[in-house]
Amino acid sequence: MSTELLDHAPVPLKWVGPVRVTGNVMEGEQLVPLATYEQPLWPSVGRGAKMSMLVPDGIKATLIDERMSRSVLFEADDAGVALKALHEIQAHMHLLQEVVATSSRFARLIDLHAQIAGNLLFLRFELTTGDASGHNMVTLASERLMDFILRRWPELRYESISGNFCSDKKATAVNGILGRGKNVVTELVLPRRTVERWLRSTPEKIAQLNVRKNLIGTMLAGGLRTGNAHYANMLLGFFLATGQDAANIVEGSQGITHAEVRDGDLYFSCTLPNLIVGSVGNGKGLDFIEANLARLGCKEDREPGANARRLAVLCAATVLCGELSLMAAQTNQGELMASHLKLERAAN
Repeated sequence: MSTELLDHAPVPLKWVGPVRVTGNVMEGEQLVPLATYEQPLWPSVGRGAKMSMLVPDGIKATLIDERMSRSVLFEADDAGVALKALHEIQAHMHLLQEVVATSSRFARLIDLHAQIAGNLLFLRFELTTGDASGHNMVTLASERLMDFILRRWPELRYESISGNFCSDKKATAVNGILGRGKNVVTELVLPRRTVERWLRSTPEKIAQLNVRKNLIGTMLAGGLRTGNAHYANMLLGFFLATGQDAANIVEGSQGITHAEVRDGDLYFSCTLPNLIVGSVGNGKGLDFIEANLARLGCKEDREPGANARRLAVLCAATVLCGELSLMAAQTNQGELMASHLKLERAAN
């Protein structure tokens, strides 16, 4: 065994698919990369991708919204002082937007939310960030905003550049309500015969399991704005392959799987309201990451933000592929474990 220290962690990567995607961001067929130690993930996502190729529209991916947030924290003498300052800050939104524009060519302040707890004032700034996921961009903009607010409203005092109302890399309700990153809904309608032949299941079994496992089971477990089987698996694999901040799978995996029977066919959807991805920025400098993003079509000469939106819908479609395949497998007793034993023991 070599004792040489490596400057990187080698994670096995494979391209699976292609996946057929349509919607308001892109239309086409695309192979997708997954970097993972869990070998069964590749054929599982591949099976879901095959389902997308068997219907004309494939997976319909709809980008609902996009924004990145950072919350800051101020201290005041009391709640009354905090409230008065908040009302004045809200009335000068245009000035805040001008401050943000000085911090980056791509940062745009689009919304502001606040909470007052005792004498503490929490401000949550929400920005669009072009093709970047926006972690550093929103923090820099927030720092400029704090400096401006402290000069203009001296009754407020600095407490922290991050007040956890953001909420970054934590399982909270606020992100699902207000949005953080890209909000993407993916949908797929499969004919009954396709479900029976390729997924070895039925629309009724999958829809019933989704209610009983993903919804009721998650409720009993105390899940927070989430109801899915394993979004985190696909997110991590996709994030590592494309240079994303892997810790954002914490809020990213807070999504809802929905399934129902429509005229005998299967309607299956995955909603990801907190999908934080970018095609430029920190983590994208490695050659293999740049090559993967280029192969995904996410390094093209497009308007700012378009490459990141394409990346987001491809990631969301990948999540649906893996989620559908696993849910179908779990409708059959013994299938999941048999697949893991076959694939993982064979690899070892």
